[in-house]
Order: sequence, then structure tokens, then C-alpha cells
Amino acid sequence: MLTKFSKTHDIIICVDSDGCAMDTMDLKHEKCFGPILVNVFDLTDRERFLIIWNRINLYSQTRGINRFKGLILSLEEYGYKNDFQRLKEWVNTTQELSNISLEAEINKNPSSDLILALKWSNEVNSEIKALSGQDTPFDGVKDSLCKLHKFANIAVVSSANNSAIYDEWQRHQLLPHVDIVFGQDQGTKLFCLNEIKKYGYLPHNILMVGDSPGDLQAAQDSNVHFFPIIRDQEAESWAQLVTETLPKLIACEFGVDYQYKLISAFNHSLRD
Repeated sequence: MLTKFSKTHDIIICVDSDGCAMDTMDLKHEKCFGPILVNVFDLTDRERFLIIWNRINLYSQTRGINRFKGLILSLEEYGYKNDFQRLKEWVNTTQELSNISLEAEINKNPSSDLILALKWSNEVNSEIKALSGQDTPFDGVKDSLCKLHKFANIAVVSSANNSAIYDEWQRHQLLPHVDIVFGQDQGTKLFCLNEIKKYGYLPHNILMVGDSPGDLQAAQDSNVHFFPIIRDQEAESWAQLVTETLPKLIACEFGVDYQYKLISAFNHSLRD
């Protein structure tokens, strides 16, 4: 388990997993998250809910949102009739949006909505494991990580559950190019980026690579750089990261104008 490491480069590149390095985001949402939620929460209008779920989690400014936050947004927009106030309170106040944290909350203060949310999340994790073999990295990811690792430490910073990250990245031989993994069990991406600073990296030498507005927000909130992997342009994005962005990081030329250019292209690629 990659949970500790020693800094060996001045630069560290933090890479999201689903939808960024691994071509798994659409698969997991369309096969696991949405359909299982329909069954667990006994939603009657399956087609309408799945449209809502996929738009919120894949095709809008909330792309890549934590599963529990996506659950709240989707149930609210769908007009879920049963009470889920305790679930909303937990999502809005917990320090860790994970199954472990949710289990602890249920043990302290059980309610039907919390129990359903945990049942859903556990079933999603089980179904994701069953998808093993259907996941692949985007074109160019392995080669890009190999090249980046020569000049920078590499961290996985993802809201995916840790077991899925290790399973997928090990099977596709990506882990040899990774120094440390921060998954759902470690906390939010903002928390993880701030933890990475404790290893001695200066903010301008930390780059968050992601495909969602949440990745951008985490980078901005922690005052580090952001590089977007743009949906349907993943291979081109990874090539740009290696040939254009890495040299700028090394030469300390990743400036405000360059960051604005990257964010503008990213925002333009999302529809809301």
C-alpha cells in the first residue's frame, strides 16, 4: 500500500483516477452508481432518474463530485419523496465522505436514509469489483506517467475507493510510476493536497491533474496549479501535459496567463 514516501523531486504531480487516468468514469456511473441507486432507493421513474444522475455526475459543472454529494443532488432534483434530512446533515458536516465515516455515523445515530446510503455505496463498490477487466487507462497514460516520473514525484489523488484504485492501477502496471496514493479513505482532495504540502513541496511545484470542476476547485482552494484532462480529448491532454506543461513546471514558467488558458479550455469543454 502506497501510503508513505520520501520526497525525491521538487515537483509533485497529483493525478485523479476515474475519468482522468482510467477510462472508467462513464462505465462506473452507467453500470453501477445510477442503476444500483434506483434499486436501493426504490425509485419508480428509472429512466428520468438516470438522466439526472448522469448529467450531474458526468456532463456538467458537478462532474466528478463525491458520490454522496452526487446522491443528495440527484435525489433532490428527482423529487425523492422519503425523508433524507439526516443524510444531508451528515454529508454537509462530516470531515470524511466515506463508507467508514458513514458506518460510524450509523452506529452513533442510525436512520433509514443513512442505512440506505451505506447499502447503496457498498453495493456500488462490490459491483465495481465485478467490472474488473472492463477498465482500461486512456491512451498514452502509462507512457506519460513514466516520462513524468523522471522529473516529478507522482501521487494519485482521487475520490475513488482505495481498493479500486490499487486493483486498477496495479493490473494496468501504472503503480510502478506512483509514489503515494490518496483515495477516498484519506479524505477530500483539498485535504489530500494540503497533506502533500507537508512533505515539503512549495505550492507552485504542485500540479493537480483532473477531469472535473471538483479537481479544479481543490487545486484553487489549496493554491496549487491545475491541469485539465478534457473529456473526449484525453490522449491529447496527456500528450500536452508531457510536452508542454511539464517543461513549464521545470522552468518555473507555469504562470497566471498559462493557468488561465488551461482553465478556460476546460470550462469550455463542459456543458451545464
